[in-house]
Parts: sequence; C-alpha cells; structure tokens
Amino acid sequence: MIGAIAVLVAVGGVLAVVRLRRRYMVVTVHGESMLPTYRPGERLVLRRTPPRSLRTGQVVVLTEPGHSEPDAPLSGTSTGPYLIIKRVAALPGDPIPRDTVPALRTAPGTRVPDGHLVVLGDNADRSHDSRHSGYLTTDRLLGVVLRKVAR
Repeated sequence: MIGAIAVLVAVGGVLAVVRLRRRYMVVTVHGESMLPTYRPGERLVLRRTPPRSLRTGQVVVLTEPGHSEPDAPLSGTSTGPYLIIKRVAALPGDPIPRDTVPALRTAPGTRVPDGHLVVLGDNADRSHDSRHSGYLTTDRLLGVVLRKVAR
C-alpha cells in the first residue's frame, strides 16, 4: 500500500514538472537590443501565452523569422540565437505606428493586421526589430517575460 502511494506521488510530481515546463521557460539574453532593461547573460522566466493575451508594452520572446519553434520548451531552457526578445509596440487592430517604425510608413491600411505585431528593442541603436523588418507574425510568439532569474 505504501509503495503504491509512493508511486502515485512520484508520478504526480513528474506530471507537475512536465506541465510547468510546458507553461514556463527560461531563456538567456544575448545581445544588447534590450539594454538597459535586460543585459546580456541575464536569465529570464517567460510564460507561454496566446497572442490574444498580449498587451502593448509587454516584453515578449519570439522565434526569429526563418526558424521554427525550438526544442527548448521541452528542456526548460534555451540560449540559442534563434530567439529574439522585444517590447510589444502595437497589436492587431492598433493604429500602425508609422512615425516610429520607418519600415511601416508605406504599409497598407491604418491598423495592424490580424496575426501581426509591431515589436521594438529598448536600445534602438542595437536592435533589429520592426523599425527595420516591419511586422512580425504572432505565430512566432513563445511567451511573455515575467521576471529575471536571480543569480
């Protein structure tokens, strides 16, 4: 009886860890695009979230265009260069920020289209973001940064 309870507790613990790793992820910052908010080498906890839950001003982690979603969520950490961290400047349905995003000055329409985001690095001089490449698609979203991991 005690053995069966121990097995159930162990299985429950494993399932809880698997669920947490699917919901949360730890990434390491590389590059200077988010200075002074986040520095190279800092580790961040992010929560996977659907695009409909995003708010302007949140910091998000996305897969870089041209790369598929990494295997990192299964292991819980990622340090690869295929992830980008940026601040959400405009969401689907928001006015296109033509004044601050040169790549979108000639974009058709007046609103950010469904399935697209405008994202900017805090350090404009060191960030390749929507100012250069225009919209990023919401299917690239991995999650929202919750906090830094204490060293």
